[in-house]
Amino acid sequence: MKITIHFQPEVGSTNDWAKDLAAAGAPEGTLAVADTQTAGKGRRGRSWKTAEGTSIAMSLVLRPQIQPEHASMLTLVMGLSVAQGIRAATGLKTAIKWPNDVVANGRKLCGILTEMSSDLTGIRYVVIGTGINVNTPGFPEEIREVATSIYLELGQKQEKEKVMMAVLEAFTQNYALFLKTEDLQELQADYDALLINRGRQVRVLDPKEPFTGIARGITSTGELLVKKEDGSVTEVYAGEVSVRGILNYT
Repeated sequence: MKITIHFQPEVGSTNDWAKDLAAAGAPEGTLAVADTQTAGKGRRGRSWKTAEGTSIAMSLVLRPQIQPEHASMLTLVMGLSVAQGIRAATGLKTAIKWPNDVVANGRKLCGILTEMSSDLTGIRYVVIGTGINVNTPGFPEEIREVATSIYLELGQKQEKEKVMMAVLEAFTQNYALFLKTEDLQELQADYDALLINRGRQVRVLDPKEPFTGIARGITSTGELLVKKEDGSVTEVYAGEVSVRGILNYT
């Protein structure tokens, strides 16, 4: 996949910008990058703002020839790629909190938001927005216990471009493997190796019936396998429930 970078010093949301580019016919591999994002979007409509020069704010346009119901797995592909890319570029030991939060020492480094446009013929485009805390010097008190940056973990400033290119290189390779099967079977072992929840007790915050169990890894379609206290194993679907550690965020 060829990456074509579009850069602006400041935008409201790189995802909105990338969707505009995609709607205007931008090809797969178009990347919208901003130094500052003033109205970024997180999960469940939360706003996300990046301070000037501290973070990577980028959104990638994809046009995969896959079934629309398989597109949500691309969020996990990007999560894996971010964890791998940060490790390759900086040496920081990263992990993944299922499904796609990239963490270091139990704190969140990255947010990912995937949006899709489709019609009766299939997927028109997918946009994956990724925000990575690279040189962020600190966080507000309300999120200080759950958020971190590469700078805070390693104690020295990092080259944002180097981190970004390492993530994109990892994603390009992982995306090609994903397209071969339209699922995560080629990436499952790599993902499970970085899954911080694996082998640990988790609390599944299902609004219908919360339960506790041991996370075992993911399925080929990205569900989290959790062994319940009664010995049965259930598949937990991303987007339907929240999974947290017993004692902390991870």
